[in-house]
Amino acid sequence: MKKILIIIGAVLVLFIILLYWSLNSTPENYETSKIVTLDNVNSINFKDYDSLIVSASTLYEANDLKKLMQGEHYRKAWATPIKVPVVFLDTLLGGLTIIKEGGGNQTKSLKLQDSIGNKYALRSINKTPGPLVPKFAKTLGLENIIIDGISAQHPYAATVVALLADAANILHTSPKVYFIPKQETLKEYNENYGNKLFLFEHETESKTNWTSIENVSTIIETDDLQELKLERGDSLRIDEHALVRARLFDLIIGDWDRHAKQWGWVIKNEQNGQIAIPLPADRDNAFFNVGGIIPNIIANKNVTPEVRPFIDDIDYLPGLIHDFDVYFLKNTAASVFVEEAQLLQNLLSDQAIENAVRQWPSQIYELNGLEIEKKLKNRRDQLQNYAKEFHRILIEKPYPTVPLKGSEDVDFEGHYLNCFECF
Repeated sequence: MKKILIIIGAVLVLFIILLYWSLNSTPENYETSKIVTLDNVNSINFKDYDSLIVSASTLYEANDLKKLMQGEHYRKAWATPIKVPVVFLDTLLGGLTIIKEGGGNQTKSLKLQDSIGNKYALRSINKTPGPLVPKFAKTLGLENIIIDGISAQHPYAATVVALLADAANILHTSPKVYFIPKQETLKEYNENYGNKLFLFEHETESKTNWTSIENVSTIIETDDLQELKLERGDSLRIDEHALVRARLFDLIIGDWDRHAKQWGWVIKNEQNGQIAIPLPADRDNAFFNVGGIIPNIIANKNVTPEVRPFIDDIDYLPGLIHDFDVYFLKNTAASVFVEEAQLLQNLLSDQAIENAVRQWPSQIYELNGLEIEKKLKNRRDQLQNYAKEFHRILIEKPYPTVPLKGSEDVDFEGHYLNCFECF
């Protein structure tokens, strides 16, 4: 027994040594939104360029030890230069004005508006996960585990997901990758937002209808949908088929982060009331590629069951079913799940998947394209099984007893707190 304890202790000490060694290999000097073909950024007149060759970040470059301990992930994609359009806000879409600054725990963003009231967001491709680092991790010098974990996100996943969503007849925010130079329109935001890479996309709230759906009264977020439900009652319902399809689509693309704040709702007027059509947003975690000793420990189903890796098969489906799903879909028939799974399998043909992934710049496709195509096809082929299991788990889960994320300020007055139909 003593010998076994000595061996375990030695392994643990070796593990700790390798862990801190890998953490200390993080580049001290790195660049984000690096323009490859130009040297002095401050002397450039960006109006002379319609595009530039830019790499997202060199922060995630790693030696073999770091890759072993913290994963290969999408490090090469982050560091690989691609051609990106240069955009000025005073001419984009006829001219945009800044409404306010936004963003969550990882992503900086600016809210914009055009001349007819359509709202947009500039969302930083490079993340700042500092607020997510627990105090104990900082104390122990382990914060790089969280920061480096961003390399498991693909910097350009959102553009592929949008094309896949088009094929699947699912709404999306039409994200595009742009380089935003420093410019007068940015005003006080120039320092934080100028000369950087962004995703430019529609917002999930708008008084104007930018979608192809007819008879739309407004586009709102989940908390506003709940308040509208309190006002309209039975005359407002959700499009269950569209939401089931969107959630099964999430399973195919491996997007595990689908809480209530990740959704907008297109409110369509109908003869007997209104129907809310889901508008998925924020695709940072699609194709989430977990690897390495430490991330695999963190993503273990017994540690963080919601963080599921994008592999050929879903390894733990209960981790991907949230209070959001129970709130909106617990009473949805199993037949709807099977029907939508069959529909998605037909819509997301091999050709549709390949067309979407191959819109990436060739440099990025050569790194990740074939592997992602293979995983998408495998997960699609198993979708009917996932759909049946999704419904089974959903039925077993209890209704949420606290507000959904982002809905903490809604005054439910005892109505519609537990589910969308729970009066």
